[in-house]
Amino acid sequence: MPLWQWIVDSLGVVLLAVVVFGVALVVRRRVLSRNGGTFELSHRARSARAGRGWVLGLGRYSGETLEWFRIFSLSPRPRHSWSRSQLVYRGRRDAEGIEQMSLYAEHLIVAAETPDGPIEFAMSQSSLMGFQSWLEAAPPGADWNQQRPLR
Repeated sequence: MPLWQWIVDSLGVVLLAVVVFGVALVVRRRVLSRNGGTFELSHRARSARAGRGWVLGLGRYSGETLEWFRIFSLSPRPRHSWSRSQLVYRGRRDAEGIEQMSLYAEHLIVAAETPDGPIEFAMSQSSLMGFQSWLEAAPPGADWNQQRPLR
């Protein structure tokens, strides 16, 4: 077989792999969002350098937890999850400098506190309103930090 046929066959296989990966990403996103409650949510994985370390993803509310999925992953499991009772909203700010190119357009940076330390998310204004509502949606008088006795 001539060299040019090997090259064409190799390019065909690579193109097929890219198409299959793209279709798998679309199917995964549809499966994750089939029950509703998903939204574009970026997470700052590394905060060592200003404006860097952002990873694009999807957020999904699942009962008392916020689950985060990487956007370019085929895993059906969340990469991170945070309990509502352990998240404390600290504030928001606009994206600055290189962050504007790293994140989705019109997304705000949200600072939160967990027992493991501070974290940052990036989400749209409407997603932020939903996030704040979800954080405040605990039943009246509930103390989520107290262990319930077994009966």
